[in-house]
Amino acid sequence: MAGLACASAMWPRHSHAAAPVTYEDAVRATWAPLRPEGGLHEIVRYATLAANSHNTQPWRFTLGARSILIAPDFSRRCPAVDPNDHHVFVSLGCAAENLTHAALAMGLRPTLRFEANTVVAEFESVAAERSRLLAAIPHRQSTRAAYDGKPVTNDLLRELERAGTGEGVAILLVTDRKQMAEVTDYVVEGNTSQMRDRGFMDELEAWIRFNEDEAVTTMDGLFSRASGNPALPRWLAHQLLPLVFTERRENDRYRAGIESSAGLAVFVAEHDDEAHWVEVGRACQRFALQATALGLRYAFVNQPVEVARLRRQLATYLGLGGRLPDLVVRFGAGPELPKSLRRPPAQVIA
Repeated sequence: MAGLACASAMWPRHSHAAAPVTYEDAVRATWAPLRPEGGLHEIVRYATLAANSHNTQPWRFTLGARSILIAPDFSRRCPAVDPNDHHVFVSLGCAAENLTHAALAMGLRPTLRFEANTVVAEFESVAAERSRLLAAIPHRQSTRAAYDGKPVTNDLLRELERAGTGEGVAILLVTDRKQMAEVTDYVVEGNTSQMRDRGFMDELEAWIRFNEDEAVTTMDGLFSRASGNPALPRWLAHQLLPLVFTERRENDRYRAGIESSAGLAVFVAEHDDEAHWVEVGRACQRFALQATALGLRYAFVNQPVEVARLRRQLATYLGLGGRLPDLVVRFGAGPELPKSLRRPPAQVIA
């Protein structure tokens, strides 16, 4: 209970008796450095700083005396973009990877297993260990901006490859400009298909937080400024969205984004099932943290994975045999954008 009190005390919250929480307050609380005195609740907070689809945060945590369970929260699934819940389980894997580094920093080594659609982490006491990847957690973000277009050295590519390889998960790094352009064609075709899908567009808009007040009220979703867009009142943004969020503009933005990147990373699991999707998430999160530690940025360009026919076409192009691509990420050196937010531990612990 002391850990919960500590974690809750640092979290801004709305109150009739207190001044409204600002976006800056919420960012500071969300991305604060690890506080070991927070115990398992603090490990949960660091786990929630992981990448996840649409920032829906589709997870629930259950605490034991020396364990944490991470289960999917299907009330936060996105059936239009993720009909088979692939991204939900990838998100659980991303959270599990963050949990591992946070727990080790508190002298707890987790043993992870996947059973009954749940990631189970059981802890044993060890000497505390703080890694470079732990230090990267509060600085990581999916940066949807143009990068500087410069290549990454072979030494750094090898570090990224090691980080992004997991149990039953391989990573393909694409740095050849011709191949990158060909993968871009799949991204653009997937984006076009999604933008012509009314259900996809409605779902996407429902998860966009168009201004600071919306972001702080929900502590989830895709904050407009975190994507390089201006903050607007929802009534105005709703009217402007069809005028500015067009196929041509978005496709041009994705082409320019990939052209400005040093390369693409494609994550591929041996099998297309929930357990392997969790491992994909862990590998992707390690890759993201390693990139952050190396001073690099990354962003998801998952459209050819999310459109079923393109997923198989991309697999054929990449020569994957019977395997399928799970995630596509661009990476390179780029700017920092405003941070997304996360719900506090009290809201995600069952």
